Amino acid sequence: MKKSVLFAGAAALMLCFASCNGGKKAETTETPVEQPAAEAAAPEYKLLDLPTVDLSTFPKDKDGWITLFDGKTLNGWRGYDREDVPAAWIVDDGAIHIKGSGNGEAGAKDGGDLVFAHKFSNFELEFEWKVDKGANSGVFIMIQEVEGQPAYISAPEYQVLDNENHPDAKLGVDGNRKSASLYDMIPAKPQNAKPYGEWNKGKILCYKGTIAHYLNSDSPVVEYHMWTPAWKEMLDKSKFSKDKWPLAYELLLNCGGEKKEGFIGLQDHGDNVWYRNIRIKLLD
Repeated sequence: MKKSVLFAGAAALMLCFASCNGGKKAETTETPVEQPAAEAAAPEYKLLDLPTVDLSTFPKDKDGWITLFDGKTLNGWRGYDREDVPAAWIVDDGAIHIKGSGNGEAGAKDGGDLVFAHKFSNFELEFEWKVDKGANSGVFIMIQEVEGQPAYISAPEYQVLDNENHPDAKLGVDGNRKSASLYDMIPAKPQNAKPYGEWNKGKILCYKGTIAHYLNSDSPVVEYHMWTPAWKEMLDKSKFSKDKWPLAYELLLNCGGEKKEGFIGLQDHGDNVWYRNIRIKLLD
């Protein structure tokens, strides 16, 4: 008997609560919890697995310098993302010459970037370069061959440029698109490139993520450190940022892939440029 009275009282209270609120549910002051946005998936891409060469078959001097270009042939070299040498690249008077197409980057009928077909990790790379009037090119390191994409999408670039006559010299920030700069990220200082038609001496030192650029001097003009927060910050401020170019950002953030190694390459930017005396020393 007591139990039924309690139930009846509870029912009456519920009816009263409903009528007092106009039959509506009671309001709540709780703030909905926002769910974190799902992080965008990394862009998809395909890495190619093209032929490489046996570095031990190339001349090596007593100091450990290995000749990558013999001044006569393009032995060891091939096109980026291809197994042969593009016809736009020739040997000319002891130098590798990209014949300018006048059609902009990789615009030659049978052009495109050139790579030495061996992957490097820690090294010193020496080379000489000269440009035609108004010419543009570059030397890449840590290239990953990505199907359908340009070489620079994965590779830091040592800029090669006619600073006086190419408009790129005035673009970018603080001269970071001038010769020997880390393209679009760090300007080469001092800027001591020689005028077009004259040979320049360049060097790139790469050791466990620390990179230094040299130009006509024994002192570095650029230094940076890959795989660090500072490297990410530079990418965030460049044309390769995550919002501007997600795939380039993903690849450059992780330069060299899992093994932290990649190809060395020369850029076809549609202009006449020459390279010679290319040699490398492997570092432990």
